Amino acid sequence: MIGVVISTMALFIVLSAFSGLISFNETFINIADPDVKIFPLKGKTFPVNDTILMVLKNNEIKAFSKVIEEHALLENKDKRAVVTLKGVDANFTKVNRIDTTMYLGEWFPEKERNAVVIGLAVANKLRTLPNSYDEDLKIYVPKPGKGQLNQNSFNKIRTQTIGVFRVTPEMDSKFVFAPLSLTRDLLRYNKNQISALEIKLKKGVDARKFVKKTQKKLGADFVIKTRRQLNESTYKMLNMEHFFSYLIATLIGIIAFFNVIGAIIMMILDKRENLKTLFSLGLDIHKIKKVFFYQGLLLTLYGMFIGLFLAVVFVLLQRHFGFIKINQSMAYPVAFKIANVFVVMATIGSLGFIASFIASSRVTKKLVN
Repeated sequence: MIGVVISTMALFIVLSAFSGLISFNETFINIADPDVKIFPLKGKTFPVNDTILMVLKNNEIKAFSKVIEEHALLENKDKRAVVTLKGVDANFTKVNRIDTTMYLGEWFPEKERNAVVIGLAVANKLRTLPNSYDEDLKIYVPKPGKGQLNQNSFNKIRTQTIGVFRVTPEMDSKFVFAPLSLTRDLLRYNKNQISALEIKLKKGVDARKFVKKTQKKLGADFVIKTRRQLNESTYKMLNMEHFFSYLIATLIGIIAFFNVIGAIIMMILDKRENLKTLFSLGLDIHKIKKVFFYQGLLLTLYGMFIGLFLAVVFVLLQRHFGFIKINQSMAYPVAFKIANVFVVMATIGSLGFIASFIASSRVTKKLVN
């Protein structure tokens, strides 16, 4: 039974750990990406016309933000970094809560025009700090057209760091946020020209249904994706890791259940003389097999419930006290989910059923004669 207890604990803790890891990653994804994003199928930009404005009047939308994205070069004295420049309007923080991740400084004040908020990795690379008086921060973007690259091939603007954010290493080394007006002037875009619309939906609105309805209104010239679709590769990777971890824990459980089979077989051999007596008194082989089959199931059920109880206690303690750490300041994330309880019960129950059936099949007429 100890093997069943340990297998149950291992399986539930592994599932809870990966559920926690998925939830942990989702918190960053929810900060970085909107519920729905609309961008053009071809080209980098599109105009905000009457059709777009009609779509945005949908009562399922809580807030939307106009954004412009472009690759850019940041330079501070002799330090340089290639980044994605993202121009955002005043509504951006109503759609994405990036302003809650400020590490140093602040997000743009409402009327700020000539400042940027950069990722921690970019700040370290450029050796820049918010409101630093000795910095000489410039943003370069290539001018449209063809030809050899030289100093005249770039639009340039001087700016200042007002804040530093910290989300994930990938995002911190990639994005630089600037006011939409500054980005538009730098790229020489028209007033209504944008790269994408980022949308936050009202609570309870199904993002997939919203995308389908909006796609019909806008047609095939636009690509509309939910947050999950924008991070499809990340979710695939996490789910794949979750699945393989489940398989490994299940294989450990299968090995442990050989102990269950062995224990029942040893019991059958130990009670061989008693079985002969029962057989002589008229109890048929099928009913004798049932006795050991049910005994194996009871052994499995007792072990499973004890293991589940201990595993649930362990997970809840880790959630509240975080005694297992990733680093000094961060506990390993775990999540208690009822679905994981049912998965463990189904897996351990199935293994117990198979183990009991295999062990009870050792009872034969030859054994009791």
